[in-house]
Amino acid sequence: MIRRPRIPAPEDFTAPSHSPLVAARLGLWLGVAFGLCFVTGLLSHYIQHPPGWFTWPTRPVNLYRITQGVHVLSGVAAIPLLLAKLWSVYPRLFARPPLRQPRRLPAHVLERISILVLVCAAFFELVTGLFNVAQSYPWGFFFPAAHYAVAWLAVGALLVHIAVKLPVVHPALTTPLRQANAAGGVAPRHDDRDLAARRAFLRTSAGVAGVAVLATAGVTVPWLRRVSPLAWRSASGPQGVPINRTAAAAGIVVPPDWRLDVVWPGGRHTLSLAELAALPQRTAELPIACVEGWSASAHWTGVPIVDLLRGAGAPTGRPVRISSLETNGLYAGSTLPAAHVGDPLTLLALRINGEELSPDHGYPCRLIAPSRPGVLQTKWVARLEVLT
Repeated sequence: MIRRPRIPAPEDFTAPSHSPLVAARLGLWLGVAFGLCFVTGLLSHYIQHPPGWFTWPTRPVNLYRITQGVHVLSGVAAIPLLLAKLWSVYPRLFARPPLRQPRRLPAHVLERISILVLVCAAFFELVTGLFNVAQSYPWGFFFPAAHYAVAWLAVGALLVHIAVKLPVVHPALTTPLRQANAAGGVAPRHDDRDLAARRAFLRTSAGVAGVAVLATAGVTVPWLRRVSPLAWRSASGPQGVPINRTAAAAGIVVPPDWRLDVVWPGGRHTLSLAELAALPQRTAELPIACVEGWSASAHWTGVPIVDLLRGAGAPTGRPVRISSLETNGLYAGSTLPAAHVGDPLTLLALRINGEELSPDHGYPCRLIAPSRPGVLQTKWVARLEVLT
């Protein structure tokens, strides 16, 4: 007679790290990381695809650099915390359904579904996010749209999971580690050895998450670059600032008779590069902050957009569509909100760190604006259109 293998029961797992007390604390830390990642990611999405009610300030100039850095680094911290959390709760995943208690069965099924959706969505977000920072896309879907949609799925599953587990989570978080928590089916432990093991597991989990953040934080925190061996960007690159897309990759050929078109309802003005360079210039230290999490500051010199529009006789209190010589890229143009148009630090830059822009940095001129994603800092600018 062949016997079916016995499904382990929760009481079969007696490792201190499988305690509900440990799982609840890890869940709290993971929830904070997920919350930061979701909120900052939502901000980044709205900046790039703003709904009618959304506005994003221009100051401080490093605001987007900070929020997007928090987004990526909180995602990095969530990876070891998620693995530790799964390790601490996996015995519960094998618990038998309460078939003899019909009242508990719906909650049990809802809990299992929420866990399945949450784990799958969390792994999808973290794995695709890592591929994104490496600018590698071995899939057929559009990353930003998929990442945004699955983020809502993950948050919804997380809220359902918290609601279902709240009767267990609340007492677990308010109970000292020294006390055993029988809720969740883990056998009671009272000796100091188990207490030390619980604390060691939590400290190790927090430590690994901290090391992961420290090892990558140099992508956006300049003074940490020397101690961030896994940072995927550095200060190296053309003229000291990294780039994501070269002029060759964008197929840019600057015509010898290049002129900048400034267009508005009822008017038009054009300038040659020499005429643009002859206008009053301003120099500002502004960051390039990319959605992949890396950022770098530089001194940019150019004509403030508001002064350029005013000198051309165009209205200045409206959004402006910036168009590039690039025609095929997803970000060949961008819309500059009215708040950024009116900020004197929003420049049509001609120089970087005292040098003429290289082709890879947007020669003959590029947009550089405070507190704005790098993908919207349009390079190789050819046209400014004031919108109605």
